[in-house]
Amino acid sequence: MPCGNSSAYVSMTSVSQTPLASAIPVDGQLVEVRSRQWVVSSVEESDVCAQGMVKQHLVSLAAIDEDAYGETLQVVWQIEPGARILEHAGFPKISGCDPVDRMDAFIDAVRWGAAVNADRSFLQSPFRSGISIESYQLDPVVRAIDMARVNLLIADDVGLGKTIEAGLVIQELIVRHRARTVFVVCPSSLQLKWQTEMQEKFGLEFRIVNTDYIKQLRREQGIHANPWTSFPRLITSMDWMKSGEALRLVKDVLPPHIGYPRKFDILVVDEAHNIAPAMATHYAVESQRTTLIRRIAPHFEHRIFLSATPHNGYQESFTSLLELLDDQRFARSAMPEEKQLQRVMVRRLKTDLVDADGQPIYPKRVIKPLPVPYTQEERETHALLRRYMESRIATTTGSNAAFGSAFVLNLLKKRLFSSPRAFALTLEKHRESLSGQNRQTKSDDLDDRILRKAIGKLDEDADDAAIEEAISNVVRESGTMDVPLTDEQRAILEKLSAWAVPAKSRPDSKAGAILAWLDEHIRPNGKWGDERVILFTEYRATHGWLYEILTQHGYGGDRLMELHGGMDPDDRAEVTAAFQASPADARVRILLATDAASEGIDLQNHCHYLIHVEIPWNPNVMEQRNGRIDRHGQKRPPSSGILLATRFTRRTLHPMRE
Repeated sequence: MPCGNSSAYVSMTSVSQTPLASAIPVDGQLVEVRSRQWVVSSVEESDVCAQGMVKQHLVSLAAIDEDAYGETLQVVWQIEPGARILEHAGFPKISGCDPVDRMDAFIDAVRWGAAVNADRSFLQSPFRSGISIESYQLDPVVRAIDMARVNLLIADDVGLGKTIEAGLVIQELIVRHRARTVFVVCPSSLQLKWQTEMQEKFGLEFRIVNTDYIKQLRREQGIHANPWTSFPRLITSMDWMKSGEALRLVKDVLPPHIGYPRKFDILVVDEAHNIAPAMATHYAVESQRTTLIRRIAPHFEHRIFLSATPHNGYQESFTSLLELLDDQRFARSAMPEEKQLQRVMVRRLKTDLVDADGQPIYPKRVIKPLPVPYTQEERETHALLRRYMESRIATTTGSNAAFGSAFVLNLLKKRLFSSPRAFALTLEKHRESLSGQNRQTKSDDLDDRILRKAIGKLDEDADDAAIEEAISNVVRESGTMDVPLTDEQRAILEKLSAWAVPAKSRPDSKAGAILAWLDEHIRPNGKWGDERVILFTEYRATHGWLYEILTQHGYGGDRLMELHGGMDPDDRAEVTAAFQASPADARVRILLATDAASEGIDLQNHCHYLIHVEIPWNPNVMEQRNGRIDRHGQKRPPSSGILLATRFTRRTLHPMRE
């Protein structure tokens, strides 16, 4: 029997699919092997053939499935189970001619639907999306296509649609074949939002990489599967990715040296202010988030950072963020020229945007102070804390404990203005840390670094419970290094504790002011209306305290819902959907939220009231909170309420600034 058989080669005019194992593929054909589609890159015929055996062929394949794009495989065609040819190279037979007008329409459709790098005047992404686009949202994509390498800081005001603008840039780069792989790094609470918006508004499928995804991937593809090369478009949480197995798997796929072409195409960092080094510590101590982005960013061809609040007031922090975006144009600690900054940063405020008639597009925000008439007992407590702070500052000045002590004193002040419960918990930890147990006789550089690292962790945790634990750790670490209490200071702490212990379980004047406001606007004359309000607080302890008070005064049940950092993503989405639904369909009227819900969540459909339970230390946080209702789609002027104490002097509020 002859070894070869020329009839095994299939002609180009045969059927489009054939299950015949005897058919040998040729270069460029589409085949199915191991339940995936591949393109044949080469076919090698065996030089040796035993008598009575069919000659074998080594077929080299290149994957075309999105989750395996770029992978290669070699198989022996005759013994590969289930291998089959799906498509054959060749042109269809011409069976007739279309009319001229039909041909012109076809050519126009092809021309309008094509985008090439040589012609930058035609944008395709606006026409390949399912959204109503405002004209100002086209600015980032126009800038992007003019850049050889896209480095953009989209810093538009809260609620102007930065996610949509980033989606337009991503879509345009993909259409122009300038990018294929996309990584979105964002807070964990925004992962589902990114996935949904990219799918619904741009038709782009993204997969969320987390622990569950890794488990599923390994079940399907084996224990050596790496999630970061499993699909061209991925979304992940910056806090999940910054350490542990996720970071190890990232390091496994990154090349040892930065080279060209880059390993990946587009890096998108949402809420990018979270990756800038916090200035609560020395500049040299970077957060894990900063370290993560500094490690992976050089391996991406294009970088898009999104943040409505990119500048936190510290030049070093802002310039570090710019350096992460474009290290060729910017350097840490060197404030850039305005012209250089404008090349990469897109910044528009709501007040800057007007329609064709010159009228504002967005309703003007209304800021309303809500007076809080503190009782004499509460005022005496604040004055007592001020005395204690001044005394401790005088005691610790010049010592190694000065930094940690000042931080804890400010923390006590913040917690007291937040709620009696938040203050009581921190005060108790502070007293325990200064009680003499586990105290050190002196503080060295290692102890100082441990303390600063613990303080830095406060800015990294997104989970409210983890933040409370981090606060306890900071207070404990500071206390072990602090100067011993004087008799006067110990007596003041005893008086503060005597007030805080019973006060932590009952309403204070601030809670009374909130209840009065709810009685007037949300449940006038004892009857529920259609108005809704969001109550924002910084600490989980205050969140729990206020939840109990609202429930005790008839504002609980299905009228009250919560949002906080420890919630399951599905529960979080359910609460958001209920609050966004019409008041006729959902009974919820009050949303009690922590700052974990202050970024990236849309809550403006049927709510224009928001109250800050306390004023955040960082003004950017307040702007993020306001942005939940002051954003695209808001039909009424958003009203932001700020609780302010009556008859408080500047010295009472800021004793450490005098």
